[in-house]
Amino acid sequence: MQKSLKNSLYLGLTVLSLGAVTAISTTASAASKAKVTSDVTLKTAAETRNVEATGTNALYSKPGTVKGAKRVASKATMKKMANSKKSADYFRAYRVAQTNRGTVYYKVVSMDGKYRGYIYGGKSTDSYAGGIQSAETTKTAAMPTKTTGYHLANANKNGLWTAPKNTQYKAKSISLYSANKTDTFTVSKAETKTREGSLYYYVTDNQNSSTAGWIYAGKGYQGASSTTFGGLTVNLAEPAATNDNSVNVVYRNNGSQVGNATFITVAKDAKAGKTVTTDKNTAGDSLADFATKSVPTGYKAAKVDTTNATYGNTLYVDVTAAATSKVSLNVERVDSGSYNVNNPLTTGTLNSSEAAVTLSSSAVALLSGDKGTTISQTTLGSIATGFSTTFEGTKTYQTIDGKDVHYEFTFNPANFKSDNRNATYGDTLKASFVATLKSGAASTTTVDNSWLA
Repeated sequence: MQKSLKNSLYLGLTVLSLGAVTAISTTASAASKAKVTSDVTLKTAAETRNVEATGTNALYSKPGTVKGAKRVASKATMKKMANSKKSADYFRAYRVAQTNRGTVYYKVVSMDGKYRGYIYGGKSTDSYAGGIQSAETTKTAAMPTKTTGYHLANANKNGLWTAPKNTQYKAKSISLYSANKTDTFTVSKAETKTREGSLYYYVTDNQNSSTAGWIYAGKGYQGASSTTFGGLTVNLAEPAATNDNSVNVVYRNNGSQVGNATFITVAKDAKAGKTVTTDKNTAGDSLADFATKSVPTGYKAAKVDTTNATYGNTLYVDVTAAATSKVSLNVERVDSGSYNVNNPLTTGTLNSSEAAVTLSSSAVALLSGDKGTTISQTTLGSIATGFSTTFEGTKTYQTIDGKDVHYEFTFNPANFKSDNRNATYGDTLKASFVATLKSGAASTTTVDNSWLA
């Protein structure tokens, strides 16, 4: 009995000892939890923040090493999504957090919105690492052999989207309220979804250009005379050209022929010798539209006059060699003021993704002209007026003490004219800016920068 009591006391002391150790261990663990020192919104263009799981880390409600973090998706689930064949299992990164341990966590949301949380992203905010990596959700595909004369096959089943479904976060369907069943569409881009391999075309309504978007295209048009695939049907092949339904368009540069095209109408009353007037082809283009669109690459039409064009005859169009300049952005001076910034901006070429620089459409039009011709100072001045005085940066920087700052860019129009004094059409023009640090996070503005080099 004494032995039994002795054993009971021994066990009791052991349990108490273990409890004390556990309490001490728990307290130490809580005290050693990481703390978030920075958590900011990512400002780069949304489509550049498409990512996919690598399967090495779980997803948490907070950065995983922070107190109170709860698991949203296990490592096994994230590994399954990493190997998924569905675009819905891609993610969009939209915030980045850093801890006092120097670790980085990205806040992400799955393309279908099912999962949202923080995932370990390595030790640097310059690139994705750890549990995620950059993802190319679509790939450029070959254009169809025929790009015009399409109709919507079944809009209720396959409509238009702002992006192929689930390849961009919150890709949404486009209203077809203003489109008629008889409207024809033109294909201008083709892409395949990387994971599923399904083909999409970007189509525009020829009768209403505001109705445009991506549509599922199955295997795509392969050249049959008539077919239905995905969400599209394509018209019968154009009729053979005859004197009664066609006009031969010849393009001339300094008197020499540099190209030709054949306009074929679908007008039933067309006849050799008849003035073309407003007759259309299968794509819905008039002769003037067709002749303008069909100008040989590298040339521009001086004037397209179809007033006296008749079926069975030739329409001559004079063209000139053309070229379009692009613009590169340059930082000529950086004014950091009293801010002490980690990895500050330096002088030299400015990455277009770091500034919401805009150029008016009228100024963009002035970038095109006769190839090799010097751009006049007057034209350079007009292009310069197309820039606003200041632009907000789109990248948030961190000061050494953890504050958000961003750059504001001030344009120098005088330098634009002098820097490009001898430029000719086709050359890359230089636009210089002064960068000044400002308090607060960067702008979220997204702009069209197709005119940039």
